[in-house]
This record gives sequence, structure tokens and C-alpha cells, in this order.
Amino acid sequence: MAHASYFILQARSKGSTMRRLPLFALLVASPLPAMAASLDQPPGESLIMTAPAPTPSDPGRVLGFTLRGGLASSPEYFGSDEYEIGPDLGVALDRLRFGPFDIGSDDPDFVSTGFGLRGSLRYISERDAEDVDGVTGLDDVDAALELGLGVGYDTRDFGVFADLRRGFGGHESFVAELGADVYSYPSERLTLRAGPRALFAEDDYAQTYFGAPGFAADGGLISAGVEVGGIYEFSDDWGLDGAITYDRLMNDAADSPITEDDDQFGARLGITRQIDFRF
Repeated sequence: MAHASYFILQARSKGSTMRRLPLFALLVASPLPAMAASLDQPPGESLIMTAPAPTPSDPGRVLGFTLRGGLASSPEYFGSDEYEIGPDLGVALDRLRFGPFDIGSDDPDFVSTGFGLRGSLRYISERDAEDVDGVTGLDDVDAALELGLGVGYDTRDFGVFADLRRGFGGHESFVAELGADVYSYPSERLTLRAGPRALFAEDDYAQTYFGAPGFAADGGLISAGVEVGGIYEFSDDWGLDGAITYDRLMNDAADSPITEDDDQFGARLGITRQIDFRF
């Protein structure tokens, strides 16, 4: 079976508006093929910020992060019309002050907008050839890890991002993901977002996941879709984070004999817990 996990390392200032700062991030085990499944991406903050000097009552070193755990549903493999349920795990950096690094803010009302640097990581599990119905002569596909960087721009009402990753293992090519979000705040503790997504990839990626005997898959636009998500804060430490994704496979990804359904859906729901260390 093959599914993908997207990880966006980001930082977030505390406060009920759940404002987030796209940074180097790490996402864990959220099986959503060709869809961005990460901790939600409300408006971000600039990468490095200057904070007040520490005082005797304010420790000089701070590490704050949010953990997420729950369940996610996704296609069994790229193009499958059968779905599976698996774990959804994630971690996001909220606050870091250590030596010359000062990321985020201790002010619960502080929100910074503008350009920010993003780190992007995606894990795609292995695919067994026997799981693909009706297509013979396929090879198994090893698990792949995609690593890369991106940039984002956020305001209170909308945000855009572009990520570039390079695959290692199952495929050895570059993929690019573009997206945008509109944000809304129905209540003090609830933040909603929705926006389009598009995934582009080189030929090696397309051939790995959509090629078959007698069918050579070319790269380009692999999928286009939309993601709708949100986060609700029960308290300053606990929250509920979820998203629904839809992607339509395009071009050779849609024409592949491996593809049983051009329409690919995903969903995830998890509990979040903020943890803060000061030393």
C-alpha cells in the first residue's frame, strides 16, 4: 500500500487566534496522497523576530511546540478508488529562543504577517504491485522521502505558499506544490481556512506512481484540488485540528491504467496539545 504524509514545520504565536508562522517544520504520518495534510496554516509570521531581552523572571531559553494525534483517511495508493484509515500525527514549532535564534513571541496578542520561510517534508510509503488491481507487470515501489523548502506570504485574511521538494528512495525527482488560503474567524477560538492546491512533478515521479507496461507517464501538473480545514481551541493548551481535501488527478496521472478514480479525497481529525519548556 502507498500513502503520503505531509509535514510542514511552522511556528505559532500563542493566543486564541491560532496565528501560525511557517518555518522549518516536521509533519508525521498523515496518510493523504497528493494532498497537503498538515497542521492548519492560518496567517503566518516572519521567520526571525526580535524579542525583548530576558529578565530574571523570564528564562533566556524557550522551546514551545504543538503535538497532534488522530486519524486520517486516504486512498490506498495514488489513483486508487479504495480508502484506508491510518494514524495522523504531527508536530509544529511554536516558539524558539536559544542563543541568536528568536522565533515567535511571548506576547499572546502578537501577530506578524508578511513573507516567511517554510520547510517542507513529505513521506510516501511503499506500494506493493499486488495491491494495484487489473494491472500486471508492475514493480513494487519503495518508500520515498521528499525534503525541501518553500516561501509563504500571509495577511490576516489570506495566505499563499510555494514549496519545492526533492525525492529520495521511491522516486528521485523534484516536486512543487502551490497553494493559497482564505482565513475566517467565526469565534475567538475557531479559525477556518480554505483554498486551492496544485502539485507539479518531473517525469520520474509520474512514471514511478502512474507508469505501467505500455504506458509512459510524463510529468507536469499531477493534481489540482482544494483543502478546507480549521482548528478549535478548547483551552490555551488543547485543541481540535481537522481538514478535508479533494484532488483531481490531471494529464497522464488521470490517463494511467493504474488510476481507478480521478477524484481523490482525504480527511483527518486530531487532538492538539501545546507544550512549553523554559530553562
